[in-house]
Amino acid sequence: MALGVISYSQGMARWEPDATGRLVVAALELFAERGYDETTVAEIAERAGLTKRTFFRYFSDKREVLFPGGGEFQQVIVDAVAGAPDSATALQAVSAGLEATGAFFQDRREFAIKRHQVIAANPELQERERMKLASLAEGIAGALRARGVGEPAATLAAEAGVTVFHVAFARWVDPENQEPLVALIRDALAELRSVAA
Repeated sequence: MALGVISYSQGMARWEPDATGRLVVAALELFAERGYDETTVAEIAERAGLTKRTFFRYFSDKREVLFPGGGEFQQVIVDAVAGAPDSATALQAVSAGLEATGAFFQDRREFAIKRHQVIAANPELQERERMKLASLAEGIAGALRARGVGEPAATLAAEAGVTVFHVAFARWVDPENQEPLVALIRDALAELRSVAA
């Protein structure tokens, strides 16, 4: 979804299209050039052609610029879990949720690769990523409970699903990979079923 912000320059209102996207792109460029720790919020804003104040309208801190659309991403999965056929098992419903991410990430691979490289190089960002995955697992478990799945089955299926996604996503963002995300998710799910059997 395109976002924008009105900024004021020399007394004139000016529309800045997709300020969020510009900040994310600028941040990724700077993190790749200079490193995460060496890059400041002011430099990100300047690279994006925006102000530091504008940055803080969209992101609470420098870490958050690497996690845009997290709520939207989680909602895609939760909605697909909720919309799975009534006859679906807990794991089948989770599978439907994970496979729905294929469309979400379809045009975002280049961004995902760069983002993954920045996060992999920084323990603070890795911790933030783990927190986001924990939140995703809780969202999936909640959707399963709403479908009537009891505990601990809902939590186990949700945690397994997040692990499957994490494994498949790591393979997908490998620059050498040629397979689509959905295929990698299906492969990881098959591996999980094989291990569980």
